[in-house]
Amino acid sequence: MQGSNRNSSESSHLTKKQYPFHYAWVVAAVTFLTILVSAGIRSTPGVLIVPLEEYFSWDRTQITFAVAINLLLYGLFAPFAAALIERYGARRVMLISLGLLAAATGFSTGMKAPWQLILTWGLMVGAGTGCISSILGAAVVNKWFKERKGLVVGLLTASMAAGQLIFLPVLAKAVETNGWQLAVWITTASTVTITVLVFFLMRDKPSDVGLFLYGASAQIEIGPAGNPFKAAFDGLKKAVKVKEFWLMSGSFFVCGATTNGLISTHFIPASMEKGISEVTAASLLALMGVVNIIGTTASGWLTDRYDNRWLLFWYYALRGLSLVFLPHVLGSGYFSFGLFILFFGLDWLATVPPTVRLTTEIFGSHGGIVYGWIFVFHQLGSALAAVAGGVMHGWLGSYTAAFITAGVFCMVASGLVMNIRRAIGISASK
Repeated sequence: MQGSNRNSSESSHLTKKQYPFHYAWVVAAVTFLTILVSAGIRSTPGVLIVPLEEYFSWDRTQITFAVAINLLLYGLFAPFAAALIERYGARRVMLISLGLLAAATGFSTGMKAPWQLILTWGLMVGAGTGCISSILGAAVVNKWFKERKGLVVGLLTASMAAGQLIFLPVLAKAVETNGWQLAVWITTASTVTITVLVFFLMRDKPSDVGLFLYGASAQIEIGPAGNPFKAAFDGLKKAVKVKEFWLMSGSFFVCGATTNGLISTHFIPASMEKGISEVTAASLLALMGVVNIIGTTASGWLTDRYDNRWLLFWYYALRGLSLVFLPHVLGSGYFSFGLFILFFGLDWLATVPPTVRLTTEIFGSHGGIVYGWIFVFHQLGSALAAVAGGVMHGWLGSYTAAFITAGVFCMVASGLVMNIRRAIGISASK
């Protein structure tokens, strides 16, 4: 045992000579960029809806159905992705997922029929991005960090907003000048590039480079081993017995419905109906990403210091108010747009750090997998809202009812989170 400890210490010493800082930050940076690219791909359908309608004469409901499948799989893969990461490591899961995304986007440039859109941007992109989401971020943080967890989760969550910030204006401009195929090829090239970085720089755990977790003085093994699918369902079995699981799942359902489902999918088409160009609308949506990087990072900092329930209460309440006023904003000037971007952008993904923190405190070593199941509900809400937004637009000719309904649901979510018991001391076995 003493020899083992001495070897670990020597290995740690050698590694510190090679790197001027803890390698956890390199892993966090690679994970940040990977999630950023995945998020950019995930947000691409919002730019493609109108161009695909015009190019193929497809109905908006057909296109949003593919988007809904994408969003649903994005969530359904989450708990299994968490278990696969625990069993096989983040690096391997990231490489396979990125390969799937590169194939899906590349093949989609030659599609001719709606079923091909469903196959590529629905099934393949949904599965690929489902393994590279906030689940990946939570898993990496648990594997590499003992301290600064809330901050790092906030930063990695912010990368999802950064993805739309970087990709949407570029893709919209590509569509406007050269057609939708160029926009898709940009996503393919980005995926291949990040795959190379993951291959050379990503590591699964601190011991791979002779280190302890960031902030730890001894080796800590985290997470269940064994069959990843059994581990995923074992986590669910424990979770369904705890009231807090259902409260967080319900609120996260609303979170997904109002962000990925409604705004990410329908904001650009809704803006274009008010005479705003696609590039401008995409830039406005991307600007929310800029604000959200600040909001989500700040949320991570606040998560380490304040009652997570109250943070979630205010996040959902402010989001609900902004959605209720969105129909007015779309028909008014830049000042109103600025207020909406500020309020909605600040808490677009701000709900993630406190939700992750509550989940890991309640469910301990199963926290990553349980959060994956909570994320399933997030994406169920996303899928439902993506389809419902398209259907309601078809019935009523506008998005007004969809935006106001979403705002009301946010108020309901604010009430749900206040019924969560104080996280500390709650056992997953209860």
